[in-house]
Amino acid sequence: MKTALVLIDIQKDYFPGGNRELYLPVIAAEHAKVLLAYFRQNDMDVFHIQHVSKNEKADFFRPNTEGIEIHPLVSPLPSEPVFVKHYPDAFWDTGLEQALRAKQIDTLVICGMMSHMCIDTSIRAAKRLHFDVLLAEDACTTKDLNWRSTQIPANTVHQTMMAALDGTFAKVETTETILQQLSSVNYARGVFN
Repeated sequence: MKTALVLIDIQKDYFPGGNRELYLPVIAAEHAKVLLAYFRQNDMDVFHIQHVSKNEKADFFRPNTEGIEIHPLVSPLPSEPVFVKHYPDAFWDTGLEQALRAKQIDTLVICGMMSHMCIDTSIRAAKRLHFDVLLAEDACTTKDLNWRSTQIPANTVHQTMMAALDGTFAKVETTETILQQLSSVNYARGVFN
């Protein structure tokens, strides 16, 4: 079993001052930073996903803007590949799957933004592609949603998505629990088997 970290869309537009600020993005990114540090310290593979809109007039993630830049808390190293995506699915026309297969990676630790959109879509795609997934719930966030004149708070949206993904599509855990699992002998023997 070989594990990689996939950080999805932790980009400036989602932070204070950006065009689509999410709910407590810095806290989520700080947790992602902890995961990133662990993977780097242990010479494990890291893959960054960056969303760039194909629409020059998009509200956020417009091409050639500061908002598409990956946030400094999780800036990629030159040795860490960055896959640009144009759809919610991190695997769709990005080359990510091929890169993972080339390194014989079968288990993904995923974190990033937004829980109800790109995280959800990418987790389901990963499962369809037969990857095992650990989802770091505290290293993800989202935004308030409106449905038929009802505002749904971001925290409720996030918790609902985590509950929907847990078990069937991913093992949803905190960053701390994932780090414990990565470090444990049991994980090395294959907790997914």
